[in-house]
Amino acid sequence: MALPDQLKDFGRAPLRWIKAHKILSVGLLILLWILTEIATLPYGAVGRLKKSNPSETALMKERGDQERGQGKAFKIRQRWVSLGSISKDLVKAVIVAEDGTFWSHEGFDWYEFRESVERDIKEGRAARGASTITQQLVKNVFLSSSKNPLRKLKEWILTWYMERVLSKSRILELYLNVIEWGNGIYGAEAASVYYFGEPASELSREEAARLAAIIPSPRRFRADEDTRFVTRRSNLILERMAARGY
Repeated sequence: MALPDQLKDFGRAPLRWIKAHKILSVGLLILLWILTEIATLPYGAVGRLKKSNPSETALMKERGDQERGQGKAFKIRQRWVSLGSISKDLVKAVIVAEDGTFWSHEGFDWYEFRESVERDIKEGRAARGASTITQQLVKNVFLSSSKNPLRKLKEWILTWYMERVLSKSRILELYLNVIEWGNGIYGAEAASVYYFGEPASELSREEAARLAAIIPSPRRFRADEDTRFVTRRSNLILERMAARGY
């Protein structure tokens, strides 16, 4: 009879430890949960992006759920094209607007990140974004638009991994084909046709700057309207392009 009693005592030992170390136990459970979340990230799906395009992104699904939840129809306008079939002016405009050091960084622009943090602290709110093109692509394809710390940690890990698995050109090609450019409008080709009635390969310099200008707020502003925001931001993008010799 002694052995069963010893086993019972052995089985109760963890419970006694947890009761004696409640805070530590909670911390260990949270750590285990975070490690599980990290271990189950879609690393394989990132690798498959070398040769295949995502059929539906996390953002598309989120937008569709939101629209259908309000009883609205949701139609996706998107047409995949190669990077070479996109106006070089649009490629350059997007880079100077969204991620000026894209070709040289390894997924993170630490200078912009520091500037963003300093401004956020000064203004007491999230006033300035500092996400690189790779970070935006990761969030767009795999994650939600939530700003919770765990989602941000996932974004950083997948960004680091993506930069080591995919070429810069492939990252840029994916980004320009999946980013939101209006309600239900995804990618440069669909946006070019929708706003200017022409393929992405034929965009003028000014049209390219206008498309790049609305990336931060694609469902609020239109590239083909002369609002103060679009005019001011597109002119700034053109100035940056000229300063870089683009």
